[in-house]
This record gives sequence, C-alpha cells and structure tokens, in this order.
Amino acid sequence: MSLPLSGVRVLDLSNVLAGPFCGYHLARLGAEVIKIENPKGGDLARRLGADPRMSERLQGLSFVAVNAGKQSVAIDLKSKDGKEVFLRLVATADVVLENFRPKVMERLGLGFETLAKHNSRLIYCAISGFGQTGPWAGRPAYDQIVQGLSGAMSVTGDARSAPLRTGFPISDTIAGLTAAFAIAAALVEQRQTGRGRFIDVSLLESTIAAMGWVVSNHLNAGIDPLPMGNENFTAAPSGTFTTATGPLNIAANEQKQYETLCNLIGRPELKSDPRFADRQARKTNRSALSEELNRALAARPAEEWEAEFNAAGVPAGCVLKVADVLAEAQVVGRRFIETLPAARGDGEALRVTRPGFRLEDEFPSPPAPPALGADTVLWMARLGYSQEDTERLVLNGAIGLPSTADSVPKRSA
Repeated sequence: MSLPLSGVRVLDLSNVLAGPFCGYHLARLGAEVIKIENPKGGDLARRLGADPRMSERLQGLSFVAVNAGKQSVAIDLKSKDGKEVFLRLVATADVVLENFRPKVMERLGLGFETLAKHNSRLIYCAISGFGQTGPWAGRPAYDQIVQGLSGAMSVTGDARSAPLRTGFPISDTIAGLTAAFAIAAALVEQRQTGRGRFIDVSLLESTIAAMGWVVSNHLNAGIDPLPMGNENFTAAPSGTFTTATGPLNIAANEQKQYETLCNLIGRPELKSDPRFADRQARKTNRSALSEELNRALAARPAEEWEAEFNAAGVPAGCVLKVADVLAEAQVVGRRFIETLPAARGDGEALRVTRPGFRLEDEFPSPPAPPALGADTVLWMARLGYSQEDTERLVLNGAIGLPSTADSVPKRSA
C-alpha cells in the first residue's frame, strides 16, 4: 500500500527517545528511515529496558518501542572516511534528524550549512533540550531536567506531593511529536518549492507549549498555577472520586451533566444547593462537593457507576493500570498492539504500539528494529563503494557491521 510519506528518505542520527520517537512516526507513515549509529554500541537505548537479555543483544526494550521499521547503518562520524560515507547518504536524503547538543554537528564539520551544500533541498531537524540559541543552549538536558525547568512538575501532584514528574518521559515524547509535525510540514514545502529548511526543536519550549491553558491563565489573568492533584482546575465536579472498589474519574463539566449526576447518585438536592448551583460556585466549593459525591459513590463499585454514568451522558472512566487498558476490547479490537515479525532469543514475540492515529487503510506491520549496522553493506553498495572499499572501511573503523551474521535481518536490495 502507498503511505503518505512513501518516497521520503530520513537519516536519523538521534538517540534514546525524542528523535527516535519522531523517526518512528515518520517511518510508520511510509518514510524510509535510516538510523545512522556509532559502530561502538549505537543508540544508547539499545542497552535500556526491563529485559537484561535483550539489552545484552543490543535490542533493549526501550529501543524496540520506537525503532521498528527502521534501517541501521553504522558510521563513525568522527573519521574522515565515515564523514565521506555520510555525505554521500545526505546527497540522497530528504531529511536529517539529530538530537545532539547544539554545535556538535558543526564541530564535526557536518552542520546544516555544510550539508545543504551537498543537498540544497535538505530538511535538517535538530532536537535539543533548550534550542540552538539562548543562555541555556549548551546545558545538558534529560527529560527529568526539562520537566522541572518547564514548570510541568510544579503543577503535577497535589499540595503534598508536588513537584512531581509524570510517570513517563513526557517532555521527550512531546518534543518528538513536535519534530515530526514540523518535518511533515517542511516536506510539503520541499515538494512544492524545492526549498530546504533548518528546524530547531526545543524540549523546553515543546513542553511549555503543551501546557497551553495553564500558561495562558498566567500570561493573561495573572494566575499562578497550583498543583491540584486529580482535580481539574477548569470545572467541578471534574476529577477522581472514591467508590466501593476504587477510584473513578468523573468529568461533569456542563450544567446538564452535573444535574444528571446528582440524580443518578440519588442526591437530587445537590442541584439546588446554593454552594453548588452554578459552575463558579461548584469550583469555589470544590472540596465540599467532592465530600458529598464520595459519600454517595461509596455505595457501589466503580465499574457499575462508570457504565451508568456514560449511558446517561456523564463522562466517567475507571482508573486502569497499563496491563488492564492494553487488554481492553477497545484497544485490542482496533489492533493498537502489533506483533513484530521477529522473536526474542527465547522465541517470545516482540510487540509494539502503533502511532495514535489510523489511516483508512490498514497499516502494514513494521519490520523488527534493526541490528546495529544491519544495513551498512547494502548502503555501501548503493552508494558506489566496492566490496574491497567496504572491507577497508570496516577495518579502519569508519563503518560497522553486525556482530554476527545471524543477527542481520534479511532485507531486499
């Protein structure tokens, strides 16, 4: 099947999460994504994840999550010969994606201006912690650091637990999506005008941008955002409540929803209680309202309330664990989890999530994440290197091959 980015070639020099997550989305949309990795170990994520055996094989589960469907060419970008191989690849590419600290590629002699001389149509996307300019540009940055600096941790948790990081690397993830969006837009322009572009993606700015409502309240109303735990600052009752069997999220944000909720829990008098009669009053008296609702909700299990509320048009949902939601018919039925056409060393299949969108056609299952250097020989031949040249470059360390022939996925030329 033809996918939207079929015919686009991306050289993905990035590591760990933000860049690889971007590249994964481009690959799933049909782009040919070639990871350019250091022959000495490759992407750090190859050694990260909960299964030590997979990490030893340089197929760490963190790597598996965001690198299916890509190729791998192992090149030492510090070597003269390695740079020459890379420049030949750049001449064939549409996009270069990297997440080094600012100026690293320039110091290697491979910055955007240099690469653009080899390919004037090139889209170059640089993802970094704080962007390519500014007093923080040169600082090292990991997701946790950016979560703290962005203000996100200050509004996560409640008065007792804040500041609190999210349970997954949200800044890396948002930056990866931001980069994929910007690259896709630049590709439209490239196809129309032939113009290349430099795209500067900042984890810090991507995270702050995603906090739009919180930031807008501060910028335009002078509100200092506070951590509210599982409460929604925009409305009440909207948050997490207690039932006979566990927590239940309810978002009765509209007047009609609130009145329906009161009837369903057997507390119709709460509709006319002056403390809760209108939207603003409910926000002002949020704590008192929550106490009343929790007292009524304690009579029945969360699952029963969830079904009854949703049937009546009151948004509600149980608070699920990851294992629970992945087993739900909603997720299973839409084939959100995909099995890769390759197995672990013990024969157990590897599984990944597809992106959070669907096209009208079925996605093809992606190839398994590549072994380090799995496609080096293939691309050396495509770039015009002889077998003797390739062997020489392997010997001098400019390029790398998989450690064992058995680990190299069979790919068609």
